[in-house]
Amino acid sequence: MKKQRESQCTQKTISLPSPLGTIQVSGCENGVHTIQILMDVAPAERSDESPLSRVVNDSPAETSPELQRCVEWLQAYFSEPRTAGSLLLPAFHHPALQGDTFTSHVLKVLLRDVKFGETVSYKRLAEMAGNPRAVQAVGGAMRRNPVPLLIPCHRVISSSGQSGAYMSGKGDHLKQWLLTHERQRKED
Repeated sequence: MKKQRESQCTQKTISLPSPLGTIQVSGCENGVHTIQILMDVAPAERSDESPLSRVVNDSPAETSPELQRCVEWLQAYFSEPRTAGSLLLPAFHHPALQGDTFTSHVLKVLLRDVKFGETVSYKRLAEMAGNPRAVQAVGGAMRRNPVPLLIPCHRVISSSGQSGAYMSGKGDHLKQWLLTHERQRKED
């Protein structure tokens, strides 16, 4: 039923540049489905002067209010991160975020309880989600997060304090960049 509901959506995609590379946001009138970070250049090699205001709408029809809200949130996160917390998040419309699954619950707990500039261990997040022995399942939930950045899976680190994997191990440098970005901006 959920897949059928999602397949009936008319999805649109918006691309915007960021210090991490191009970010593609896909969604419909009901909310954001996915966020993908396309690593065209390593963050250390990018200029801090990314033209965040340049947004390319890959779909010819009008942008939904939820996609526009997502773009505005992402722009604030990179340019004025402390203001992003005061902006409304867009609605989410992805099966992994619907229903009463462990993944959905963990992602909601992460979004609600781990604030800008903070980190949490996989173990502690499992405890916060009500199942202290589900550390590996929390890792799986982070891998299945369809909307990274909005639901901040980059804030989940190992108990040893190491940043751990991000985007299935391909984006570890992105995770470190995001954590540093938040720490520096929180201190500003």
